[in-house]
Amino acid sequence: MSSVAEPRSAMLRLLGLFLLLALAVLVPFLIWGAGFERSFTPQGAAAWLAGYGQWAGVAGILLLMSDLVLPIPATAVMAALGFVYGPVAGGLIATLGGFLSGALGYQLCRWFGRPVAVRLLGPKGLKDGERLFAQVGGWLVVLSRWLPIFPEVIACMAGLARMPPLPFFAALVCGSAPLGFVFAMIGHAGADHPVLAIALSAVLPPLLWLGVQPYFRAKRQTPVGESTRGGSGRQA
Repeated sequence: MSSVAEPRSAMLRLLGLFLLLALAVLVPFLIWGAGFERSFTPQGAAAWLAGYGQWAGVAGILLLMSDLVLPIPATAVMAALGFVYGPVAGGLIATLGGFLSGALGYQLCRWFGRPVAVRLLGPKGLKDGERLFAQVGGWLVVLSRWLPIFPEVIACMAGLARMPPLPFFAALVCGSAPLGFVFAMIGHAGADHPVLAIALSAVLPPLLWLGVQPYFRAKRQTPVGESTRGGSGRQA
C-alpha cells in the first residue's frame, strides 16, 4: 500500500504547489485587476504606449514582463503594439515581451526557488516534478500560453523542476509567437474578433511544437548512441 500511496502523495504535493503559485498570481488580479482592465483597453494601452514616443516598444515589453506579478491585460497590450507598430514589428515586439515574461519567471524560480520547492515537495516530490517536466514540460508550456494565470504558473513550475533550458525556451517561443502576432494583427486592423484570436492562439502553438519536438527527442537519444560507440571504441 505504501508503494501506491507514495506516488499519490507526490502528485498531491505537486498539485498543491500549482495551486499555491496560482493563488500568488490570482491575488494581485483580485486586488488590482479591475483597475488595470479599465486602464489598459487596447485603445488605452495604445495611448499609454504613444506617450513614450520612440521608446514605446521598450515600454510595451516591460509592461508584458510585469504581467508576471501584476494583472496586466497582456492581449490588450499586444493589440496596442500592433496598432502602434503594425502587424509585423508589433507582433515581434509582443512575442519578445511574452517570451521574456515567461523566461523571467522560469529563471527566477530556477535560481532562487529550489530550497522552497524542496521544503514544500520533499526530495521525492521534486524528483517527480522533474520527471514530469522532462517528459511533457514542452506541452505544458505551449498549451498554457493563451490561458489566464497558467502561463506564469507553468513557467515558474518549469524553473522549480529544472526543466532543461533549450526545450523550455523553444516551447516558450512556440507558445508566445502565435499569441503575439495574432493580437498584433487584430490591433493593427482595428478589428475585434476574440473568438478567432483565442482559437488561433490555442491551435497554432501545438502545431509549431509538433514540428519542433522531434529535434529534442532525437537530441535526448543521441548521447546514448554516442556513449555506446565511444565505449565500444575504448574496448577495441
